[in-house]
Amino acid sequence: MGTDANGRRPVGSPAAGVVHRLAQRHETLATVESLTGGLLSASIVEIAGVSGVYRGGLIVYATELKTWLAGVPEDLLADRGPVDPDVALALAEGGRRRCGADWGLATTGVAGPQPQGGKPVGLVYVAVAGPGGAEVTRLDLDGGRDHIRSATVIEALRLLAQRIHAADAATVPGTQAAADGDPATAATGGR
Repeated sequence: MGTDANGRRPVGSPAAGVVHRLAQRHETLATVESLTGGLLSASIVEIAGVSGVYRGGLIVYATELKTWLAGVPEDLLADRGPVDPDVALALAEGGRRRCGADWGLATTGVAGPQPQGGKPVGLVYVAVAGPGGAEVTRLDLDGGRDHIRSATVIEALRLLAQRIHAADAATVPGTQAAADGDPATAATGGR
């Protein structure tokens, strides 16, 4: 795995952290990928024991497939284009619903080498939809295409780890202080 949005290599495997935590919670995951084109799902299925957690994923590289396969509203795509925070949220929720999963994780953005639809190279949105709601994060990444794609995978998994950690804190009294901690720690089990 490459480096994250800040150029740091994660300690441990962000995918392993979320897979193991979801297994403990008896919850499932689906992915919907645009710019990562399967890299996110590949990092997840590398983890031993993932079959009880990972339902599957959609690769919706072409804009129309975001509607046809993931259920993103056509008017949203027509108005804003595929690289948009609300599109990322719709992808995550669509993947969750279409794959029958507890959690949906989505990526959309511009990996380059050229800008797309007036959006700059490195503009990325990652989104997660889960039992407690949805969240999207904007990333402004630099570097080449490979770095943008691999950093997107790491940041998407971190966002998922953060949301799982928040869900844990919401169900276990007295753990809010831990929920305010570093999401990377939650994803990797420590530093």
